[in-house]
Amino acid sequence: MTDQILSRVVGNLGHITLNRPKALNALTQPMVDEITRLMLAWEKDDAIGAVLIDGAGERAFCAGGDVILLHDSGKAGDTRAEHFWRTEYALNELIDRYSKPYITLIDGFVMGGGVGLSVHGRLRIAGDDTVFAMPETGIGYFPDVGGSYFLPRLGMEVGQWLGLTGARLSAGQCVELGIANGFVPSAKHEALIDALGRTKLDGSDKAAADVIAAFIAPPPKGEPIAAAVKAFGELTLPAILKALDADGGEWAVKQAANLRRKSPLALCVTHEALRRGAKLPFRKAMALELDISLNFLKTQDFYEGIRAQLIDKDRNPKWSHDDVSAVTETQIARLFAKTANPPQEFLD
Repeated sequence: MTDQILSRVVGNLGHITLNRPKALNALTQPMVDEITRLMLAWEKDDAIGAVLIDGAGERAFCAGGDVILLHDSGKAGDTRAEHFWRTEYALNELIDRYSKPYITLIDGFVMGGGVGLSVHGRLRIAGDDTVFAMPETGIGYFPDVGGSYFLPRLGMEVGQWLGLTGARLSAGQCVELGIANGFVPSAKHEALIDALGRTKLDGSDKAAADVIAAFIAPPPKGEPIAAAVKAFGELTLPAILKALDADGGEWAVKQAANLRRKSPLALCVTHEALRRGAKLPFRKAMALELDISLNFLKTQDFYEGIRAQLIDKDRNPKWSHDDVSAVTETQIARLFAKTANPPQEFLD
């Protein structure tokens, strides 16, 4: 048990709240363990008809994972990072295959680990302040927690744009792209939870969705995604940058400048991971991501990115390559090398 997770049963709704508001509800190992324990117990409990997860406070659903732990574990050469990723990815897999309705209220920041807690569930509700992003390339890493699977299924151009640049989406854009099934104003979230608790939920998605439908409202209009996003459909990173430079529009120029600030190695690995993930079933994509994650512990960029963004906060990382064109195919292949067996949950 941990006070970082609050849980209660409302009627026959199991309600989980991420409870680290000062840390934007970033996931820790105890949180992953407790969410997993609750979901497994409630899945077997005939008295529970659905599970709902949200975040405490007004700023975030969940803004990521315990990146400092991963950094420190890798530096120390111990097993904490591997254990975190194995259990987190197993939780992502549990969410993907969960037999009961799994409802997420994704209000505020939804990033990294928070994306993994939400997008793999079938009922995803955005609130007023939803800000969705996968910003991992900025810390010398890649969009994991199933990013290789779900990002390309948004359309390869959009998926690569989000995964490579870490672009932020609003509630309206999340609904438009299907990241969220619908929008419920934040002021009505508590009423929605109460309504779900008063309803005899029978374990079917339809029963939960029928309750949610009464609260759905038109989302705030999101900014249209620029036509220049088509550049992100190119087959290589140098080709993407060349297409953006050739476009020359304000949006394209901004994206190109953003890409050139990211880790060239992380960009190349992300681009390849999404292309592979587009062809893989969920479990195999997650197993691939475990290999990539463990291999990132052997790179300079992973530690340098975290140092620059989160430890020293000088925002001036010294990447291992000056440009994506300097990253070789051999260097990319090393990040995809088989490192370990996947968690048992992926094999059941």
